[in-house]
Amino acid sequence: MQRYDLRHLKDDFYDRMVELIDKGIKVGEVGIFLFEVGDFSSIQKSADVIRATGHDLMNSLKFNEVDWTVVVKKVDEATQKERAEKIEAARLEAEKKAEEERIAAEEKEESDRIAAEAKAKEEAEKAAAEAKAAKEEAQKAEAEAKAKAKAEKEEAEKAAAEAKNKTKKKTSNSTKSDDLTKVKGIGKAYMKTLNSEGIFTYADVANMSDAQIQMMEEKYSFKGDFKDSVNDAKNFLEAKAK
Repeated sequence: MQRYDLRHLKDDFYDRMVELIDKGIKVGEVGIFLFEVGDFSSIQKSADVIRATGHDLMNSLKFNEVDWTVVVKKVDEATQKERAEKIEAARLEAEKKAEEERIAAEEKEESDRIAAEAKAKEEAEKAAAEAKAAKEEAQKAEAEAKAKAKAEKEEAEKAAAEAKNKTKKKTSNSTKSDDLTKVKGIGKAYMKTLNSEGIFTYADVANMSDAQIQMMEEKYSFKGDFKDSVNDAKNFLEAKAK
């Protein structure tokens, strides 16, 4: 057994320790090395250095408040070589595993990216399809509303024309004509307009249909609500009847 005090080397005792193991200790012999602890990192490093040389670390003990000892048993070169080969094999295996894990992680990342892009594209296409369908539905509803409005307008114009023809026919069989200017909202100009549409009497005004009223308001732009004139004509006839 050999004892070596390396405290004077502070934190730089590792190379000297390896040199003493190689040259100062026989195979199978034990060496005890004393060194200063410092920040305690030297304890783990001393053990790592001994294992890296391939020798046996028998013990690692606290010597006092500031010093530490490691006990090393020297092994033969064949054992050192065998252990070095195992350490190197383990290192290579660890590197291989790390590389495989890195490649696997990159492949997964790429796969996740492609999947995310595909999902985003699918969602975008779905949103676009829904937006297109909504637009087409809105256009369809608008077209139907326009068609309905057109049909209603044509129906109103047709009813107004029929009423006008009916009034003209009735008027041709009678020469009776009232002073329509007495009706609220009807002046001489509007009276002529009404006459041109075959409306000559208070009764003609009072009996006008909603379609005729709408036609007169749209076609001749009567001021106000022409329904007021129709109601006034009705009131006029009722008062006259009394």
